[in-house]
This record gives sequence, C-alpha cells and structure tokens, in this order.
Amino acid sequence: MPDYYSDIYQDQNRAEAIKKDRKNYLLHSLLFLATFVTTTLAGAQWISGMPGPYQISFVLKGLPYSISIMFIISCHEFGHYFAAVYHKVKATLPFYIPFPPVPIFLNFGTMGAVIKTKSPIYTKKAMFDIGVSGPVAGFIACLIVLVYGFTHVPGINYLLAIHPDYFSPDYGKNAIDLAFGNTLLFAFFKLVFIHGSQFFPPMSEIYHYPYLCVGWFGLFVTAMNMIPVGQLDGGHISYTMFGEETHYKIAVVFFASLMVLGVTGLVESIMDLSTSFGWAGWLLWALLLFFVIRLRHPVVPDTAELDTKRKVLGYFSFFIFIISFSPTPFMVSMGK
Repeated sequence: MPDYYSDIYQDQNRAEAIKKDRKNYLLHSLLFLATFVTTTLAGAQWISGMPGPYQISFVLKGLPYSISIMFIISCHEFGHYFAAVYHKVKATLPFYIPFPPVPIFLNFGTMGAVIKTKSPIYTKKAMFDIGVSGPVAGFIACLIVLVYGFTHVPGINYLLAIHPDYFSPDYGKNAIDLAFGNTLLFAFFKLVFIHGSQFFPPMSEIYHYPYLCVGWFGLFVTAMNMIPVGQLDGGHISYTMFGEETHYKIAVVFFASLMVLGVTGLVESIMDLSTSFGWAGWLLWALLLFFVIRLRHPVVPDTAELDTKRKVLGYFSFFIFIISFSPTPFMVSMGK
C-alpha cells in the first residue's frame, strides 16, 4: 500500500512539473516573439529616422536590426545558461525583455534578457564560468556583427536617401543631435576596414546603419555588465579571481568613477559646457548598483583559487571591458 500511494504521489508531482515546464516554455517563447517585434519596430525607426507609419515595407527595414540584436542578446544569455547546465546549476531559459516602440529618444526595442539561477552556486569555479561565459559569448557575437557591418558599409547615397539635405549648410540646425560615443574597438575597426576616400558615417549617423548600430549597442551592454561590481558579470569574475575584500575595493573604485562620470555628464548637459565627457546615465547606473545590485558580492563558500586558464580568461574579459567601454556613450546636443 505505501508503495502504491508513493507511486501516485510521484506521478502527480511529475505531471505538475511537466505542466509547469510547458507554461514556462510558453512564457519564454512569447517574450522572445514580443521582443523580436519591438526590436524590429525600433530598428525600422532608427534606420529610417521616422516613427512610422507601420506598413509592411517600413517594418521590413527593421529586420537586419532585430535579427542582429536578438543574436547578440541570445549568445550572451545562452552563454550563461549552458555554463550553468555544465556545472549542474539549475537555471531558467532567458527571459527576453521587450520595450514598446514608444517615441522616446533612446529606444532600442529591448532592455536585454536575463536568466535566473534556481539553485545555489557552491564553487568559485562554477561562479566564474557562469559569469564569464555570457560576456565572452556576447562579445564574439558583437565581433561577427561589427565585422560584417564595417565590411558592408553602403555608399553615401544610402544616407542621402534618409537625409536628402545632409550636405546642406542648414542640416541639423535647431534639431536635437544624437551621437554615439567612440570605443577603442570601434576606432580600431574603422582603422582596419575603412580605407582612403571610402565613406564612413559620423558617429551622429551610426544609428541608421543596423549592423554598426547593433554592434555598438552590444559593446555598450557588454561594458555595462562587465563593470566589476556586486553581482554583475564583471563582479562575479572579479570576486572569484581576487577574493572578497579585493573585489570590494575594486567595486568601490569603479562605483566612484561612475559617479564622477555621471555627475560630470549631468553638469555638462545642464550648463552646456561642450566638454563631451561623462554621461548623466552613469549616475543612474551607479545609484542602481549601490542601492539595488549592491557593491559587495554574496559570499561563495569556497576558498580554492581559480586555475591559470580561468585567470587568463578573466583578464581577457576585462580587456573586453576596456575596448568596449565609452565614458561618454551618448552625446546629445542642439544643432545651431
């Protein structure tokens, strides 16, 4: 009799688990589709410079953008996921986060994606692997998109089709001007792939070029995640490489640096100093790190040091941060 009831209980648990998994798969799929739609619409807006109308011909313009950005986000999150599976850490599939194509100034159609670990991580090795795999995989995806973008830059007629008055002396006057900040990697690719008199758009027009725009955005998100603070990817890597106290000191330095960049950017935007250094958004990000994510990393009950291969990979991941980071990622000004 006990075995009979035990079998029934196990069957019920198994049926409930299957039902729950189906609901989760449906949720992940719906979020993926919703994010694909919002990034396609956002891409069409960025590329054309217009908010609509949402006709088929207009929406199709956004597909190179949305496919590229979903590729980069997916590589990043599945990097984390497969590392968790490898270490037998229970984790969810990625939850993609759509952002409606409302007419705000900086709308990329998504706020990224996240996975959630559902079981504790007991070793530094597992914590490091899960932390580093996302940014490295996402960075490789960014390289693929950027190399394609830099080797397939359309001629000036592409930009003139969007801005027929581009060479007019009055172009941009009395209009809000948005420029993406340069990064070491972006500048290096320009040096390598753009030769002689070949046309290359200024950073104030990059968002009209889907592969360049998405590649740049991928670097921006990678850099944000690689800041060595708390439970960011960079925080996981820093904690497992250097230990709790050294990690905390590094986190404080980077938090203070973000505050300086944020305050400088805020003052510059208010007083219109034209210094082009800092970004007010870093102030918001620093406050989120301090009050929500926290500067300290949760303790992992493992005193073993990482092996040499992982340490080398960790230093390489911080090199990725350096070449992907821009102290002034967005520059907004009023054309005169």
